[in-house]
Amino acid sequence: MDPTRAFVKNVKRVVVKVGTAVVTRDDGRLAVGRLGAIFEQLEKLNSRGFDIILVTSGAVGAGRQRLKYRKMINSSFADLQKPQVELDGKACAAVGQNGLMALYDTLFSQLDVTSSQLLVTDNDFKNADFRMQLSQTVDSLLDLRSIPIFNENDAISTRRAPYEDSSGIFWDNDSLAALLAMELKADLLVLLSDVDGLYSGPPSDPRSKLIHTYVKQKHQKAISFGDKSRMGRGGMDAKVKAAVNAAYSGTPVVIASGYAPNNIIKVLNGERVGTLFHKDAHMWIPLTEIGPHEMAVSAREASRKLQALTSEERKNILLDVASALEANEQFIMLENDADVEAARDAGYDEALVARLALKPSKIRALAESVRRLAEMEEPIGQVLKRTELAEGLVLEKKSCPLGVLLIVFESRPDALVQIASLAIRSGNGLLLKGGKEAKRSNAILHKVITSVIPETVGTKLIGLLTSREDIPDLLKLDDVIDLVIPRGSNKLVSQIKNSTKIPVLGHSDGICHVYVDKAANLEMAKKIVLDAKTDYPAACNAMETLLVHKDLLASGGLQELVKELEQEGVTLFAGPRVNGVVSFSKADTFHHEYNSKACTIEIVNNVDEAIDHIHSYGSSHTECIVTDDQDVAEHFLNRVDSAAVFHNASTRFCDGARFGLGAEVGISTSKIHARGPVGVEGLLTTRWVLRGKGQVVEGDKGVVYTHKDLLMVNGSNGSNGSNGY
Repeated sequence: MDPTRAFVKNVKRVVVKVGTAVVTRDDGRLAVGRLGAIFEQLEKLNSRGFDIILVTSGAVGAGRQRLKYRKMINSSFADLQKPQVELDGKACAAVGQNGLMALYDTLFSQLDVTSSQLLVTDNDFKNADFRMQLSQTVDSLLDLRSIPIFNENDAISTRRAPYEDSSGIFWDNDSLAALLAMELKADLLVLLSDVDGLYSGPPSDPRSKLIHTYVKQKHQKAISFGDKSRMGRGGMDAKVKAAVNAAYSGTPVVIASGYAPNNIIKVLNGERVGTLFHKDAHMWIPLTEIGPHEMAVSAREASRKLQALTSEERKNILLDVASALEANEQFIMLENDADVEAARDAGYDEALVARLALKPSKIRALAESVRRLAEMEEPIGQVLKRTELAEGLVLEKKSCPLGVLLIVFESRPDALVQIASLAIRSGNGLLLKGGKEAKRSNAILHKVITSVIPETVGTKLIGLLTSREDIPDLLKLDDVIDLVIPRGSNKLVSQIKNSTKIPVLGHSDGICHVYVDKAANLEMAKKIVLDAKTDYPAACNAMETLLVHKDLLASGGLQELVKELEQEGVTLFAGPRVNGVVSFSKADTFHHEYNSKACTIEIVNNVDEAIDHIHSYGSSHTECIVTDDQDVAEHFLNRVDSAAVFHNASTRFCDGARFGLGAEVGISTSKIHARGPVGVEGLLTTRWVLRGKGQVVEGDKGVVYTHKDLLMVNGSNGSNGSNGY
């Protein structure tokens, strides 16, 4: 549940207003399918015990459509050639209200819900007795589980301009809904519209951003409105006025889309849908808080300032980060201990708690890894290729940062340090969203790291997101964010890939295999298997399936491997060919990441069967073969299609720091851009720099192309390594 929507837990009475644009289609006819979906939500809420009050528009539009049709049917061809007189609005309202209520009654009857109609006018509310009687009548109807349906009685309204905004107790059905919410002591008002909520500008403008929480002091003068509703009297301007009026009188309001499925139920479930108006919103949302788009733009601007620094200046930032981590070890541990305790109290499994926990030795190791990263060769502005295109015309291919990275990671706060350090080294802006279970750890680490970023760059280089509700908005920012790296489950990676146009560097499940061949040195195999499984069982590069050549069953090698694992407390699960041979439980599936002291064992006939098994059930992460047969080893290494393939070495070596990359943002199982542990190199791209002496193309008549590769000095760059993009 979004923290700003926590108040819905105490909501009992709800006023729902459907506007003309929701009630009718583009051609003016009633939107029966859309209304049916809304009424199904109201029925569910009514059956759950909510008091539902409906305010509807659309009578005038529906009546006008019907009367136009009747007039056309009853007109001669000659009559139709004459200028058509606008139909009387009051007549349209009278005809439309009848048809509207007939449809509503039919729809509710199909859902076994009783509805009731109440027509009111502006003048009615001037009478105190009327207001008291109205409240009593509505209370009686709600006690009977009947849904009252309100509409302004436009047919007999005495206002001079009933179809335009005007002053009065209420001036349209939005303000009527707000008035009723206050009069009937509703806990929530939901205004359904044809857009997702309130935007910073016209919704059709791609620069406009959805405002999730309206803060009067912040937004009142900063919003520009688009056109009014295509058929109704108001528009978003009218809705905002009504919403502000109700909210600051004590009734929270949500403006949301009536087109999106289940939006009313989502609002009442506390999901961040539409725009919330609440009298206390200014206390939740700081007036200076920037939204996801502004945060991403700020990170991009800061990254360009970072790239303008010299290589030595960027190196010094990392050295300061390392020192700050060590200096603040005590504070980091206090916050991390609180996260670990909260995770255990919440009943999280030990694998997650293990990933969450930091130790003093881990913090010191992180600091050292940051220092190693600082001492690495300057990655930015490296000339990768230099070509003479023609005499005096030289083309260079140079390394440069990607731009802005969005990293979504789960559980492990140490990942924040690695990722932030790599972003600084590679000159990228960074947006981070960690798991809620590591909220305090992430916050203190972010504070420590950004505290040493110089003012010439700015702390906005690295933004820390605290709500997962910001993620959908960020995933839409393909004009600002250049790469998304999700670190977590396959489900998380899939969800993000399906929700964005931004390139995603995917790190899915870590289903790693060790294959022990018949020609393996058994003592070596025991050491590798134990290390791959028990060194850090929660790691993504830990062994999850042990494949054993069939000959080791007869020789007793399988039994020795099993004994070693069981002595280390590893829970074993049997594949179909092992089941019955040894006495442990059958594995439900081979495609499973345990993230704990558990693994699956299966027997294979030969190396090719092991390879086929890996391709069928693995996640293309890390695989290992243990054998003294060099030909079999090379066959395995060349045939297995995974990001990392090892011979006689534990899968736990698949790590950015162990590979000498300094650190890693994750291990990619994708094949595009970067694969395996992704360090600095994986966060860079290239650009072309052409230096000439006034050459022009002129149809290629005046240029003699040489396309000559030019020799480069290793590690050379165009200036001082500070080139950006």
